[in-house]
Amino acid sequence: MIFETTHKITTFATSNTNIIIQSLRTTTIFCSITDYFCIFAPNLAAFSIFLPYSIVLITYQYSMEVQFPKNFLWGTSTAAYQIETASEHDWKGVNSKDGHTFLRTADHELRRNEDLQYISLLGNAYRMSMDWAKLQSAPNEAFNPDVVAEYRSFLAKLKARNIYVMMVLHHFTNPLWFVQNGSWENPQNIPVFINYVEQMVDTFGDLIDNWNTFNEPEVYLCNSRLLGNFPPFKKSWSSFNAALNNMSRSHKLAVKVLKNRYPRVPVGISKNCAVFAAENWKGWLPAKVADYVFMNYIPSKFMESTDYFGMSYYARIPLDPYPITEIDQPGKLARLGRPHDKMWEYYPEGMYESIRRYWKKYNKPIVITESGICTPDSEVRIASIKDYLRILRRCMDEGIDIKAFFEWTTMDNFEWNLGPTYQFGLVAVDYATGKRRMKSCGEFYSKVVRNSGF
Repeated sequence: MIFETTHKITTFATSNTNIIIQSLRTTTIFCSITDYFCIFAPNLAAFSIFLPYSIVLITYQYSMEVQFPKNFLWGTSTAAYQIETASEHDWKGVNSKDGHTFLRTADHELRRNEDLQYISLLGNAYRMSMDWAKLQSAPNEAFNPDVVAEYRSFLAKLKARNIYVMMVLHHFTNPLWFVQNGSWENPQNIPVFINYVEQMVDTFGDLIDNWNTFNEPEVYLCNSRLLGNFPPFKKSWSSFNAALNNMSRSHKLAVKVLKNRYPRVPVGISKNCAVFAAENWKGWLPAKVADYVFMNYIPSKFMESTDYFGMSYYARIPLDPYPITEIDQPGKLARLGRPHDKMWEYYPEGMYESIRRYWKKYNKPIVITESGICTPDSEVRIASIKDYLRILRRCMDEGIDIKAFFEWTTMDNFEWNLGPTYQFGLVAVDYATGKRRMKSCGEFYSKVVRNSGF
């Protein structure tokens, strides 16, 4: 703990034998004056030196190492598909790397009220999505009223607690009927998506404070159309390009719909940022290409008419020429002496580099829509949160306008193609029973939220 003196020194004479000392944290103690006597309690924000017939009171005050503005937004992010039991969407039944099947996840739909308590402890804001396939069972069909009632009830409870709600319209997942109709490669699906957006804003818009049209389109498109990791598991540049162009057009039309209905409500995307670095000469060209496609080409198609730049950040990716990750080459990062989590190289400075890069390029307010580390170790997660918050404070001190920070994620969930053993949660989930438990990293983050710093 760092202390900062208030420079307030008071000397006065007294003959009383009991002095009340009031801590700056409202703890009160009673002391008898005897000879030269000194009391110091680590959990108090004051100490006194006692002299015969005289007291010198030197008051010290806790100083936050990192402090944020009072109106700063703090929260956590989730995706409905990763915490609700799978409906008729394209991830249902997918077998994950760790040997699980994408069906039951974290039972959020059965424990919304309980999860609401954790969400409230972990921020004054919450970033979430809804299950499109549950809401709409066919193209252009009216939303299911039972599902609407369930989601509206949850949103109303968030608003009753003054929680700022950021709603993500598309988070890596599509209804099966959408996929069967050609998915994002088919331009005829653009008006179908816009119908979904129109119903979303008409049905829930009065309870939403901020819209994200697409979550990390570069992650979704690269993994689903180039690398074959996400449904529909393609490795096709033509499919990638067609899907990218149709998603970009959908984004632009969606922004118009959202702004027409609620012109004062901010609209943006969430863009995933990463540092691609050549490990040797063989990695030089792949790193350049990856950086161009991932960090320039794709995001340039989603920034039109947005009110802010939403970004997530997790990792540095070395290439030699192939990506070196803990997922695909376990142990190699350790042999190279690189800090890492269960997925990637840990390089928090990359957040600083990415923020400066896009602030210079777009000059729009920045919202950190996701940030986290894949580990079951709470102490490691706490250290990571501190690292990233120090970087945000540093950027703000340089004049960059950062509005919010959302930690990924509220609770342990089904980590897409990798599975539930890849943990990012502040709240532990027992997948057999559904039981929740706040982790010590969650308790730490809750204190950060309450104090607006640490």
